[in-house]
Amino acid sequence: MDKDLFLKRKKVINDLIHDKHYVPMKAKEIAILLDISKEDRPQLQEVLDALVAEGRIGLSKRGKYGRAENTAIVGKFMSTQKGFGFVTVEGEEDDIYIAGKDTGGALNNDTVQLIVTSERRDGRSREGKILKVIERGTLDIVGTYEKSGDYGFVVPDDRRFAKDIFIPGGKDGGAVDGHKVLAHINDFGDDRHNPEGEIISIIGHKNDPGTDIMSIVYAYGIPTEFPEEVMDYVRAIPDTVSEDDIAGRKDCRGWQTVTIDGEDAKDLDDAITVTRENGGYRLGVHIADVSEYVKENSPLDREALNRGTSVYLVDRVIPMLPHKLSNGICSLNQGVDRLALSCIMDIDEKGNVTGHEICETVINVDRRMSYTAVQKILEDKDGETASGYRDFVPMFELMEELAAILRSKRHKRGSIDFDFPESKITLDGNGRPLEIKAYERNTATKIIEDFMLIANETVAEDYFWQTLPFVYRTHDKPDPEKIRALATFINNFGYSIRLNGDEVHPKELQKLLEKIEGSDAEMLISRLTLRSMKRAQYTTECSGHFGLAAKYYTHFTSPIRRYPDLQIHRIIKENLNGGLSDKRTGHYAGILPDVSKQASVTERRADDAERDVDKLKKTEYMSRRIGEIFGGVISSVTAWGLYVELPNTVEGMVHVTALEGDYYKYDSEHYELIGEHTHKTYRLGQQVTVKCVAADKLLKTIDFKLVENENEQEEQERGD
Repeated sequence: MDKDLFLKRKKVINDLIHDKHYVPMKAKEIAILLDISKEDRPQLQEVLDALVAEGRIGLSKRGKYGRAENTAIVGKFMSTQKGFGFVTVEGEEDDIYIAGKDTGGALNNDTVQLIVTSERRDGRSREGKILKVIERGTLDIVGTYEKSGDYGFVVPDDRRFAKDIFIPGGKDGGAVDGHKVLAHINDFGDDRHNPEGEIISIIGHKNDPGTDIMSIVYAYGIPTEFPEEVMDYVRAIPDTVSEDDIAGRKDCRGWQTVTIDGEDAKDLDDAITVTRENGGYRLGVHIADVSEYVKENSPLDREALNRGTSVYLVDRVIPMLPHKLSNGICSLNQGVDRLALSCIMDIDEKGNVTGHEICETVINVDRRMSYTAVQKILEDKDGETASGYRDFVPMFELMEELAAILRSKRHKRGSIDFDFPESKITLDGNGRPLEIKAYERNTATKIIEDFMLIANETVAEDYFWQTLPFVYRTHDKPDPEKIRALATFINNFGYSIRLNGDEVHPKELQKLLEKIEGSDAEMLISRLTLRSMKRAQYTTECSGHFGLAAKYYTHFTSPIRRYPDLQIHRIIKENLNGGLSDKRTGHYAGILPDVSKQASVTERRADDAERDVDKLKKTEYMSRRIGEIFGGVISSVTAWGLYVELPNTVEGMVHVTALEGDYYKYDSEHYELIGEHTHKTYRLGQQVTVKCVAADKLLKTIDFKLVENENEQEEQERGD
């Protein structure tokens, strides 16, 4: 079709679709309406595709063409440093790719209206075009202030925000060159003008200790200070438990009780008692009764809901509740009376909970234990440590015995245990990383995990069958397409998983992880299995927890640091004290969906902030090790290069352009980079030697280069 005819038909069809009497039609119906012959229909399709690509018309999910605004969808735009991005649409699994030319002025985290211009095909994402920005997602942004005469600019830390922010004279808030600041955007500008704003907070100078971490905290909008009305409320809370507080509670102060936490922990919200009873075990999981002090809809409660969770960073904790509660009256400290909400379970020798009681209690912890001390007693058989706790050793041994039974029962039903090591980062007094190492779970940490899991399951099942409004911790089944892809991939290594239609039972994934343990493919398949899973979340529906292979699961055990736990404690206590009236049941049914959503959002925010801080400190650590050589394992393979993880959990990238001696192509089906001429292959799980060649603290990126020359390694070892 020549250009003039093409443009003429574009105008005719565009005018037709925008006519006020037009109703959305499929291409075939448009062809019939315009009396276009079958021979000319490919040209019609060419015209329609062009109009959609330009955003002048839209294409619905049913394949009908109409006005763009009528087929547009709404989603959240996530930009990249390179200008393109993706839109996430609520309720849809796959994101929509947006080319740089089609962003329509949208910036990272904006809510946008867009049309789909190309459906998913050949493994590629759907593509779209943004029509307009509905709501700006970022009004405040963290960056470095650069002064220039009477005005200045804020250079955003987030490189996805591609433009510097102009700060007019008098709007700098007293900032000087090099200050890390929080800037509020008053005008987002346009193609020719930068956004304009004002500085609303000075975080600190970029070279001051701690400023780098606080910049991340500010960037995520995590509250750091408690409002004065909250602190006024907290001041009225008592420091000790009175006799009036104890009245009506089950008195467990005579029970041998311990807390087991990390050495540095100050918010001790769970305590344990274990005894032998009638051929089985009696396990008491005692949780700080935070809801006794945080009353519904009080200033403190509203602030706790806003925060959603405590945030644990390498050099600080940003608590959900003020320290007077989290480290004081709500912390189960040794030797003082504390109010608790307890789940006391009778468990047989097969790990079945044969009876339980959920009740308000008063406890008095006999010993504050650390994971390290309990590990020395049980795992290392350290006689000196054991002698210091001789009265408690029999209970620790009983704990180990019961935990093993519970773990075995959970394993038999198919619970999946991904045991990837976490990072332990040690800083000096100036916030510089001294040491980074893998933090492995030990016997003591596993015991506490096992006891918390069984308490959470028991409480969830109890309240599910009472059919009361509740908040559950749920983990949906994996996406069938991802599981099919995993099944296809592992066949290459001689492994298989049994699918039931489009679904997989968690036990199949558990068995797979057991089969690959110790094999060369272990890291590769473990990571791909983890990537096939969905993210756990908080919901009001009890739909089960796939990863734990549990029908019923909730979060009951940490009300000091998680709002959902605090929320269900409130429901439990109200139910124990006279039951929930229809009015109160309706009240909770009305608020819990929003509580669940807020808790899921703030949990994700905390996880992202914690991850970014870890990456920042790992980058800083490696910036002082440029030129050093390390052994590592390929942890990810992409079209743009290899990611290599070192034994201390630091991860860096070998860019594809740094792979010398050949041109490497990405095999997406097998997660491999293959040399076009040499056929040399790099794959997940492969051991390699790398040299650290660059580390960018601002971008939080570490660049490696593969070392395959023995002379280079020898020179490094000699220190030449």
